[in-house]
Parts: sequence; structure tokens; C-alpha cells
Amino acid sequence: MAIGADAGAGAGAGADTGADTDTGAGTGTDTDTDTDTDTDTDTDTVIVTPAVTPATPRPTYAVSSWLFARVLGAVLLIAFVSLGVQARGLFGANGVMPIAMLVGQAKRAGHSFWQHPSALWWGSGDTMISAVWVVGMIAALALLLGFVPKLALAVSWFAYLSFVSLGWPFMSFQWDVLLLEVSFTAFFFVPLRFWDRPRGHPDAHPIARWALWWLLFRLVFRSAWVKLASGDAAWADLSALSYHYWTQPLPTALAWYANLLPDWFQTFSCAVMFAVEFGAPILLWLPWAWGRCTAAAAIVALMILIGLTGNYGFFNLCTIALCIPLLDDRLLARFARGRFDVSPPPDRKTKWNAWPGVAPALVIILSGAVFVSGTFGRGAPRWLGPIYPFSTFNNYGLFAVMTTERPEIEIEGTADGEIWKPYRFRYKPGALDRAPVWNSPHQPRLDWQMWFAALGDYRRNVWLGNLMRRLLQAEPTVLRLLDQNPFEERPPKQIRAVIYRYEFTDTEERKATSNWWKRRDRALYAPILGVEIEPPSTGE
Repeated sequence: MAIGADAGAGAGAGADTGADTDTGAGTGTDTDTDTDTDTDTDTDTVIVTPAVTPATPRPTYAVSSWLFARVLGAVLLIAFVSLGVQARGLFGANGVMPIAMLVGQAKRAGHSFWQHPSALWWGSGDTMISAVWVVGMIAALALLLGFVPKLALAVSWFAYLSFVSLGWPFMSFQWDVLLLEVSFTAFFFVPLRFWDRPRGHPDAHPIARWALWWLLFRLVFRSAWVKLASGDAAWADLSALSYHYWTQPLPTALAWYANLLPDWFQTFSCAVMFAVEFGAPILLWLPWAWGRCTAAAAIVALMILIGLTGNYGFFNLCTIALCIPLLDDRLLARFARGRFDVSPPPDRKTKWNAWPGVAPALVIILSGAVFVSGTFGRGAPRWLGPIYPFSTFNNYGLFAVMTTERPEIEIEGTADGEIWKPYRFRYKPGALDRAPVWNSPHQPRLDWQMWFAALGDYRRNVWLGNLMRRLLQAEPTVLRLLDQNPFEERPPKQIRAVIYRYEFTDTEERKATSNWWKRRDRALYAPILGVEIEPPSTGE
């Protein structure tokens, strides 16, 4: 793999060795012979040495490395705040899937901390849960402001890992492990200092930068690879976007309009997406700045378009942050003139400055083994088993198989066994006349998980039964995760989950009904839970 862009010689040989030599050999010869001859010879001999063109200085990345750390801090801050407002309802003692319950089961099964690396292994009560995400939030804020960036990254990484390790299934999204891997890789990229100010910010080690480029390559390349490797017909014939806008987990209102675009445009858009996801990863390794700039621009544009039509939490922001290290100071310094010292670093090779590249090189090797085995092999090799619990070396690939229908679960309760009232979620589709909600970069984990549950069987979604029981108990921390509780005075006596087939309305249907959605094929998804309801007495 060519990494020539940063391997260029840094020695600027700009010496002008052109010598102007005046030999000035003036020879005056006056000879008295029969013929009076006066010969005066004055010869100036000039030796010209061609000027040596100065070598192009090695590109520096001081501005982008400082900016990347600040943006990553912002993404981590968003992730922790988003998680924090849901943590007790999801993981608390009375939550949908209490972490204390999972820790107890793991310990009884003989598991150790190294199988579930988490601060919550040592304590999983509500206070500890709050403490972990608050500490992570403070560390993310410190990284955003530039204070002790290495320590801030280490703390925020472990705090987030604490939830990913034990937060099944609500912490099992690809951008959760992506954020962990970005944070871990960036630890070797940010400088070791108390306050990382713009002026005087050192350029990162080239291998640490290549590790981030390699992570971006794997993320984007596999996003295209898995779609074709799955053999899914909708991706193969480029018709996937004809379904995507209305079948994706949490569409935005703009998705309704995008779904109205003609089929030829959907096919063209799908082809462009593949061109970006296959082409940009190749461009970022070209030994010219324009290749990296083009790759960054294409990926950022794709992330913006995805974010306009779908809610994917902080995934888009995290991917955009990974594009920042592709940009060198020749491009970015013009926007930060006077704030950074972007002069090339001295080309000094000693035994000391070689060691910082060892750790990121190891990161590249380990992640490369995971990538190659997962992409072209039969699965992850066993010898990498000890690193898997840390969720730090991963394979990626969203929507390998395009969903072509939208089953949607609605949870209903009743107080009398006759009138069933629906619980309304904050972000997922429910009422037909409610426009799709824009909630990014917040990650509403319960709403997202409801989408996955609808694609499977209730028996494989134990948490859904727990959710229904918490609603029967009118648990306040769980009810705060919802938008509307139809039983505010007293909890229902019975609760059930029904399923529909949802689709976007078209222009005429929306004009006639004012509805954004239409639904059909109502069916019972899970058994009714609750107490037996006595039929009303008819006696006088």
C-alpha cells in the first residue's frame, strides 16, 4: 500500500552553488619587430553551475491534528450526553435491561473483568452508572478544550467501553464501537501535554496519522464491500434507494421527499454512493494532496446527504472527524493564519523519535488482521480473541442487506380489556399524521432497538418483554424514554405489542389525508402481559 504522501524527503537542499569566477588573465604583449604588432588579449572565463531546485518540503499536519482532537472531543461529548439522559431508563436497577443483572449473570457463569472490561464490573448501581457517564462527559469536555488530551482520551475511552461491554443490546450499534476504535487510535495521535494550544501544537507522528487513515479506509471500503458481498439483489441492481428512505430505522422529514424522486435518479444515486465508497478509500492513499482532499470532500458530502435523510446518531460526525487528518497545512493554514506555527519540523533522526511509531504500527497490524480475515477470510482468527472484549479493532458495514418492507411495532395498554391505547415513542414512527422527527446527533437507543425487534421474533428480544413489564409497573425512568404515556393516572392492567406494515404516503395520499405514513396488516407481535381482567358485572 503506497503511503508516499508522507514519505517524501524532508531535506530542503536549497544551496546555490553557482560560482562566478573571473580569471581576468589580461596579457599585454608588446613586441618590437619589423612589424609593429600590438596584441592585447583580455579573457573573462565564467563558470556557471546550474542552480539546484529546492526540494518540496515535507507536508505538515499540525492544523488538522489539532482540529481533529477538538472535533473528536465534541463527538465524545455528544455521545456521553446522549447516553446519559437514557442511562437509568435503559440500564438502571429498574431499567429495561439492568446492568446489575447482567453483571450478576456473568459472575455466576465464572466470567472475569477481562471478558467484560468495564468500570461497572466493580459496581453497577444507579449512582455508579451516573458517575461513569459523567466522568466520561467531563473527560470529553477536557479533550474538546485541549486539556490533558491523552489522559482525557484514555478516560473517555474506558468510560464508554464500560457501557459497550455490559450494555447489551442498546450499546451494540456500529458507531459505538467505531467511537471506541477512533478514540483508542487517536490516543497515539494527540500530543502529551497539559494544554494543547494551537500555537506550538506539534505535528503527529506519521504512523499515528496513517493509523487514522487506515481506519477511515476500512470503514468506508467495507461499507461498499458488504453490500456487494452479501449478494443482495437490491444492491446488485442499484434499486436499494427505492426502499431505503422509508425502511431505514429513523428517517427524517426530508426522506419523505427523497422517496418521491424518480427511479432513474435513485439508481444514479446508488451508483454514485458505490463510486464514493470504493473510490475515496483508494484516493486517500495517493501520494498527492489533491487525492486526499478529494477523498475527504467526497466522504464528507456523502455523510451530509445521509444525515439529511436519516438519523444515525453521531455516526456521520465521527466519520467526518476521521476525514480531518487527511488535510495538510498548505490547505488549512490559510484559515488559521497566525494561530499555528506550520513551518516544517526539523529533519532530525535519533533513537528517541523512532519509538512513538511503534504503538500505532501495532494498531495497524492488529486492525489489518481483523480486516483481512473478516473481509476476505472465513472470520476472525482465534489468536485475536483476547482483544475482542475491548471492542477496539472492528469490521464495519451498514445495511449489507437492504430491507424492502417496514414492519413497525406498536405497544398498547388497556384498563378494561376493550379499549387499547398506544404508547407513543419520541422518535420512531407511530401516529400516521406525525412527520418523521429529526433527532441527530442524539442516539435514541430504545427507538432504534424497536426497529430491529420488528425484523425478528419477540423470543429473541428478551428486553422487549422487560420493557412491557416496566410499563405495566409505570416505572418513571422507563416512561421518560417515551413521548406519551396514555395511562398517567394509573398503569394499565394488560399490555401487548402489535405489528403493522408501514410505508410513506405519496403526494396524492398526503394531500388527501395529511398523513406522512400509511399502514396495513395488523397482527399480534407478542403475547399479552398483565393480570386477568374481570368482565364487567351485568347484575342489578
